[in-house]
Amino acid sequence: MSGINVLSAEIIAITLGIVAGASLTQQVVVLSGIAIVMTAGVYGLVAGIVKLDDLGLWLAHKPGALAKRLGGAILRAAPLMMKSLSVIGTAAMFMVGGGILTHGVPAVHHLIEGLAERSAGAIGAAAVIMPTLLSAVAGVIAGALVLAAVTLAGKAWRALRG
Repeated sequence: MSGINVLSAEIIAITLGIVAGASLTQQVVVLSGIAIVMTAGVYGLVAGIVKLDDLGLWLAHKPGALAKRLGGAILRAAPLMMKSLSVIGTAAMFMVGGGILTHGVPAVHHLIEGLAERSAGAIGAAAVIMPTLLSAVAGVIAGALVLAAVTLAGKAWRALRG
C-alpha cells in the first residue's frame, strides 16, 4: 500500500500546485473532493482485486460449464495478478517517488528534461518515456541511499548497545 500512498502524495502535490492561486475555501473543497475520489477509487479497486479469488470460487461452484471455467480461470490468474501487482506497485512507487524528488531539485529536473529532449531526436517515443524512466532511476537511487543509511544506523545502534 505504500506505493498507493506515494502516488496519492504526488496527486495531492499536483493538485495543490494547480489551485495554489485560489481562495482557501476553494483549495479545501478541491483537495477534499480529490481525496474522496482517490480513496473510494483506489481502495475500491484494491478491494476488488483482493476479492477476485472469492469471485472465482463463487463462479466455480455455480452450475454451468461457462461459470465453472471462468471461475477456474480467475482462481488460476488471481495469484499471478497479485504477484504482478506487487512488482508493478513497487516500480510505480519508485517512479512516483523519484518524480517527486526530481521535481523538488530544479537542476535534476532540468537535466532530466534535457536528456529527454536529446533522446527525442533518436527515438520519438523516448521523449515521453525517458522522464518517467529517469524518475524511476532517481527513485531507485534514493531508495538505495535510504536503505544504506538505515542499515548502517541499525548496525551502529546494535554495536553501541553491545
